[in-house]
Amino acid sequence: MTQGAVVEAALTGVHREEWARVVASLARRFADLDLAEEMAAEAFAAAAERWPSDGVPPNPGAWITTTANRKAIDRLRRESQRDAKHREALMLYDDTPVESVGAIDDDRLRLLFICCHPALAMEARVALTLRMLGGLTVDEIARAFLVGEAAMSRRITRAKDKIRTARIPYRMPQAQDLPARLDGVLAVLYLVFNEGYLATGDTSQPIRRDLTTEAIRLTRLTRSLLPREGEVTGLLALMLLIEARAATRLSKSGELVRLDEQDRGSWDRAMIDEGIALVRERLDVVARGDGMPGRYQILAAINAVHTSVPDARDTDWSQIVELYDQLTLIDPSPVVALNRAIALAELDGPSVGLGAVDRLTDDLDGYHAFHAARADLLRRLGRSAEAREAYDRAIALAGNSAEVAYLARRRGQLAG
Repeated sequence: MTQGAVVEAALTGVHREEWARVVASLARRFADLDLAEEMAAEAFAAAAERWPSDGVPPNPGAWITTTANRKAIDRLRRESQRDAKHREALMLYDDTPVESVGAIDDDRLRLLFICCHPALAMEARVALTLRMLGGLTVDEIARAFLVGEAAMSRRITRAKDKIRTARIPYRMPQAQDLPARLDGVLAVLYLVFNEGYLATGDTSQPIRRDLTTEAIRLTRLTRSLLPREGEVTGLLALMLLIEARAATRLSKSGELVRLDEQDRGSWDRAMIDEGIALVRERLDVVARGDGMPGRYQILAAINAVHTSVPDARDTDWSQIVELYDQLTLIDPSPVVALNRAIALAELDGPSVGLGAVDRLTDDLDGYHAFHAARADLLRRLGRSAEAREAYDRAIALAGNSAEVAYLARRRGQLAG
């Protein structure tokens, strides 16, 4: 491997593993999200400039962190209007390399709860945290929200301005404040996990297990803070049941493998057992009359149905449709309706499913999964010309290379 390839691989790895920690530690220290993000980015730019000649340092994460801190101090020195913050930072600063920290560090969890302050609109909380904590690009976040990149950039900027003008403190909220921020925290964790499960960036790896692993870690920490919150338990169960299948989701050629075609013997049984145990724990609580299941608990139950049978042909689709009916009552979104329609097609046939999918055209015409679902149902009905058009539209909208490869192969198999 050439020196340039070594440096590129090191930069990619350290950005994936350390971005969130570096931003979180800078935000805690300097109480400024813009400064934290900008100095982290400058530190990575400095690494890209210096490592090709100096070599990759023994501890790349520590190098990035130390460089980012130095750059933040230099920035504060140049800004005389921030003298107080400058003096405080200098008192904290020394030249000792910062050692990379382990999984017990909670800077990222602290930043997660800070960005999910109830003073921010829910969508702003989620978008800001995905940028600061997940390291997602604005374009990737915009795709997750099905909005334009420019609109998402404005949303993130407004959220940062709100934190600054409202003087929201950069510290872990008190225990009594956590529940008010929980919805946003869980939404962020779920979206970070989803980006890892099926990455949207054109240049991203199709599956980013660094993101799914980090989302699971932070969800476990959140559950330790709020063990009686059913939705935290539900989200953890959901993530585990999905992550258990990760090793089987890509073919050797890099193509996405559908759930019904995956090698179930290669699933992670320990994760599945833990996830199903958490689902049953919540079912027992609901059976005792102690609350009703929320969105993540129902999604976890749906995935438990999928993973609890040894063969996809044994899937209880009637139970899955019933669970989607429950989910629709609390989350009547077009995406939930699409997933229900896909399950309905397995229960009552592709014609019934297609009718339900087509009713969502106005809401989901810009969503690749909508066109992929239509294409599959049209293919099963023998309507090849229409299926080809739907596959073309899905491929044009999809941002994941493995999914594009799968859709292209299915399109190529159409009759005529």
